[in-house]
Amino acid sequence: MRIAPVVCGVALIAAGMLAGPALAFDGTKSDDPLTPVEAFRYGARALKTGEKEKAVTSLEYAAEKGHALAQWKLGRMYAEGDGVPHDDLRAFEYFRRVASSHADDSPGTPQARFVANAFVALGHYYLDGIPKTAVKRDPQRAREMFSYAASYFGDPDAQYFLGQLYLDGVGTPADPRQAARWLRLSAYKGQHQAQARLGAMLFSGDQVPRQAARGLMWLTLAKDAATAEQGWITKLYDSAFGQATEDERALALVYLQRWMEKRRD
Repeated sequence: MRIAPVVCGVALIAAGMLAGPALAFDGTKSDDPLTPVEAFRYGARALKTGEKEKAVTSLEYAAEKGHALAQWKLGRMYAEGDGVPHDDLRAFEYFRRVASSHADDSPGTPQARFVANAFVALGHYYLDGIPKTAVKRDPQRAREMFSYAASYFGDPDAQYFLGQLYLDGVGTPADPRQAARWLRLSAYKGQHQAQARLGAMLFSGDQVPRQAARGLMWLTLAKDAATAEQGWITKLYDSAFGQATEDERALALVYLQRWMEKRRD
């Protein structure tokens, strides 16, 4: 596997983490255990009905049998403390399993976006490390995780975070042109954080040729998609709009209308 040296560099204690149930998931005895797919479906239904304990049991069973979506879902649950105690190390291990076993999956498969997301999650863990564990801060490995998901899977979030690393010079020498390249790829896929960063670069001409109207267009799109917690995007937009000339604002509106028309087609 081409990515094995990247995702398997940290040895973690996984023995005993997961155990397959001796009973069917409804509590009855069963001589015909469920398949991993059936277990995952049972777990998904249990999550929808709020039966978190049953969901975790069935998802863990499916995950132990190698079901990628079950592994990914458990990773997200432990990362967020959703129905289980928050545990970044367990989340990391589930994401590592997904990335290690499915790095070569075709980008066109239905589960590819979950595999890419697992790489992105691993990248964030390597950026900061996990305190009091074997997972130490390693910005270069983080860049490798984002880079793989960005280039092989074409994941827009990975492309955004990779662009940020090149912009900030984290895990790699600062390279604004590379940053702009990855941010542009992500922005065209609708990733609004990438649209904001790219827009700010283009508007100010920060180490890239200045295109104020184009930058204002990206910032407008980003502002409209930003959440309440992303006030930095609104600030970037307000600053650019306040500095823009009437001609730049008018041209940005033309660009914006063209963008919306293309998205509708």
